[in-house]
Amino acid sequence: MIDKTTLWTVIMVLGLGSFALRFMFTGFVGDRQMPDWVLRHLRYTAVAVLPGLVAPMVLWPPATQGSPDPARLAAAFVTVAVGMLTKNVLAAILCGAGTLYAMLYLVG
Repeated sequence: MIDKTTLWTVIMVLGLGSFALRFMFTGFVGDRQMPDWVLRHLRYTAVAVLPGLVAPMVLWPPATQGSPDPARLAAAFVTVAVGMLTKNVLAAILCGAGTLYAMLYLVG
């Protein structure tokens, strides 16, 4: 068991660190125009975060105790293919979801 003083010290330091990271953007930069190169890089934030959230669910799904299965791999492939061909996020998501449900129904 961890000592209460150590626990509260860690909680306070992590809280202050989290506050400092958020304050950097809202407090110091919040009312200023950001440089073009920063805005250009911020456009790719969602594109970088979304695969990081989805990839573990495709490669190590909890539903199959961590082993990849054909249904999820096929759904991921269809989602990427439709997204690249149509450049439409909603169409990619719907086609991927449809593929996942169809493959789960067929494969089991």
